[in-house]
Amino acid sequence: MKRSDKEQLVNELRDKIKGASALYFTDFTGLNVKRMTELRRRFRKAGIEYVVIKNTLALRAVNESGLTGSRLKGPTGVVVAKDAIVAAKVLVDFAKEHDQKPGLKGGLYEGNAIDETTMRKLATLPTRDEALSQFVSALNSVLMMFALALEARKEQVENG
Repeated sequence: MKRSDKEQLVNELRDKIKGASALYFTDFTGLNVKRMTELRRRFRKAGIEYVVIKNTLALRAVNESGLTGSRLKGPTGVVVAKDAIVAAKVLVDFAKEHDQKPGLKGGLYEGNAIDETTMRKLATLPTRDEALSQFVSALNSVLMMFALALEARKEQVENG
């Protein structure tokens, strides 16, 4: 690959990284073309980008974006996500279904290095939409209880 092509790849990845809340590094060894295509499709459907790039180029893009990446070893796919929770869910769920492949190497979440355990914990959290829905349900329950309490108090005052 020509130097100018490498620089272009690094620049493109660096620009994508700047808008991301999370980067997850995966080892895609053992995934055949069919499964890799399925993984990419799931990511694309969720608005997440999955990039396979040489480790040295990926690390350069991470460092040039102002973050600090750890040394990457072996075949690496980079998950670039604006929504860290959704990306972690897609990745962890896919790995569960396919013999823990791709392997999780760790990554960066909001600028901080994270390990595989943290990635798995992020996957268990509710997404923004789920959390909002839970909040609205809780708020509606409180309002309903308040309305019922007011109605009961009103009846109590009227009856004496």
